[in-house]
Amino acid sequence: MEFLQITSPEDYRVQEIYNSYSTTFPEDERRDWIPFTQLFSNPNVKVISVMHEAKNIGYLIIWELSHFVFVEHFEVFEEFRSQKLGSYITSYLFENYPRIILEIEPEHLGDDAKRRYTFYQKNNFRLIDEMYVQPSYGEGKNTLKLWLLANYSPENVKEIKEEIYDIVYH
Repeated sequence: MEFLQITSPEDYRVQEIYNSYSTTFPEDERRDWIPFTQLFSNPNVKVISVMHEAKNIGYLIIWELSHFVFVEHFEVFEEFRSQKLGSYITSYLFENYPRIILEIEPEHLGDDAKRRYTFYQKNNFRLIDEMYVQPSYGEGKNTLKLWLLANYSPENVKEIKEEIYDIVYH
């Protein structure tokens, strides 16, 4: 498995990633095209294409913040799901980033949300905030009540949330 940082919105993989991103994540949980392409010029952001057997099988959008990495989006494309590839991607994250924070839908919102929460629990993430609110991604989009997970025990969850709000959702 290879993890290749994409540095330009003109990269041939970007349209495939955005198409899947737009299909997988609800409108309120994602950026529109122009803000998405602006991620590539942000020094805090890495958009990583996950390659397996010479195929683009998914991606990561991560933010390198002061003392942790925030995983904004993590997806294995639908045709490659249920092959344990998500756990390999999580291993890559753990090897490269010791402190990881991410947000997910609360498990009571449905079978997919429950499955995702179980996946992250199996991969050593713990719930650190049940009252987290993801700010709106822009005009016409709603804030969302999500859960915040981490692979470590943060000392100050309030500071983490403030940094995410200030940098990721500014």
